[in-house]
Amino acid sequence: MRLAEALQERAGLDRRIQKLRERLQCNAVVQEGERPAEDPQELLAELDGCIEELERLIARINLTNCRTMVDGESLTVLLARRDVWKAKLSAYRDLAYSASRLGQRGTRSEIKLLSTVDVRALQKQVDQMAKQLRLLDNSIQAANWATELI
Repeated sequence: MRLAEALQERAGLDRRIQKLRERLQCNAVVQEGERPAEDPQELLAELDGCIEELERLIARINLTNCRTMVDGESLTVLLARRDVWKAKLSAYRDLAYSASRLGQRGTRSEIKLLSTVDVRALQKQVDQMAKQLRLLDNSIQAANWATELI
């Protein structure tokens, strides 16, 4: 199995676990004399099985990420870099958005709002960061499809 396929399987298990949790909540309480639509014990057994399977899969994915090298760096390092770049890009985008919303004044007596940053330069920086993030993500995705899961 390729690493990318394992990641898809992990996402599927995450969704399945979430659905099982929802089904458990729906069947946790019933009116006296009534029966739940589904047996909570069966749902719990299925949930436990999914969680055990997810644990094994995550361990294999993490081991594979640690051992897979891309341009001299492990996938683990690249994934960490991608996560922090996403956070940084989000903060910069929010700043650029806020700084560009200066609003309109109806009269000269209204308070004039001024941007505290150079929006044009900031937007260029945001665009460059977004490009770098896309290239990094492309490298990660290529490695995911080229790597066999450990």
